[in-house]
Amino acid sequence: MKKLSSLWQRGAEFLGTNYAIMGGAMSWVSERNLVAAISNAGGFGVIACSSMSPDLLRNEIKETKKLTEKPFGVNLIIMHPQLAELVDVCREENVTHVVLAGGLPSSKTIASIKEYGAKVISFAPAFIIGKKLIRSGVDALVIEGMEAGGHIGPVSTSVLAQEIIPELKDVVPIFVAGGIGRGEAMASYLEMGASGVQIGTKLVCATESIAHANFKRAFIKAAARNATPSVQADPDFPVIPVRAIENKATEDFKRIQLDTIREFNDGKLSKNDAQLKIEHFWAGALRKAAIDGDVDNGSLMAGQSVGMVKKEQPTAEILDELIGQANDFLAEK
Repeated sequence: MKKLSSLWQRGAEFLGTNYAIMGGAMSWVSERNLVAAISNAGGFGVIACSSMSPDLLRNEIKETKKLTEKPFGVNLIIMHPQLAELVDVCREENVTHVVLAGGLPSSKTIASIKEYGAKVISFAPAFIIGKKLIRSGVDALVIEGMEAGGHIGPVSTSVLAQEIIPELKDVVPIFVAGGIGRGEAMASYLEMGASGVQIGTKLVCATESIAHANFKRAFIKAAARNATPSVQADPDFPVIPVRAIENKATEDFKRIQLDTIREFNDGKLSKNDAQLKIEHFWAGALRKAAIDGDVDNGSLMAGQSVGMVKKEQPTAEILDELIGQANDFLAEK
């Protein structure tokens, strides 16, 4: 335990936690109950703001504070039309750490968060972007590979880690995400120089997670190979790949793309309208599966580590298992 504590000391101090384990911000799932459970267990929970309004975010922060006195953060999508107002809410509610996702945040947004004393964490899908983010003032980076669930980039976690950690580990804390399902992998990234990790898929089946029983059951039954990226039907109609467990909706998305492109070719839709129709297919699809339990027609967003999710168990137990595996791995050296 002493070696592990030493390896992630910088990350734990940065987050203000016992363990340098961030919870991945998963829409609909990373709400007050799971966020508080992660923080209470010694990790760092992160509220997924997603498309929340400022008032909804304010309420979620207040309700989370009722469940934990430990530090937690808020994940904001930079494309949100009310981003500035959401930052204001974080300031007014004294959120200590803000995670910016969904693209390259502006220096103005970063500055507005740092001005009130909060730490800014952002995602670096490439070394050059990591350097740019640091120049813009971010305090820490998350490097998330294509093994992760939800929207993904084109590069694997292991390659990103080799590209970014050696070059930037002495500049800012770096947290590694994507495909981490066991403590040995966590320890290995820490030994490379990472300050901590981010875990998402592994926590979906936590007892405290409000994900529907059907959604959790799909995770428990799935193998790593079942979590695949969405397919783009035509390069003229780009889609951001989403990794999810294959189901009927996966096939429906392929069909919708082809049908919509056919309507465009027949002059029934403008290119912009066709693009929007394709993008809107997944609107609400995650909620449909994760909250309503429709695992056929909803989106089962999951990382490839889903094959290592074997049962529903308390959050504290999940973190304890990861830490135990990491300690055993480090002790054998």
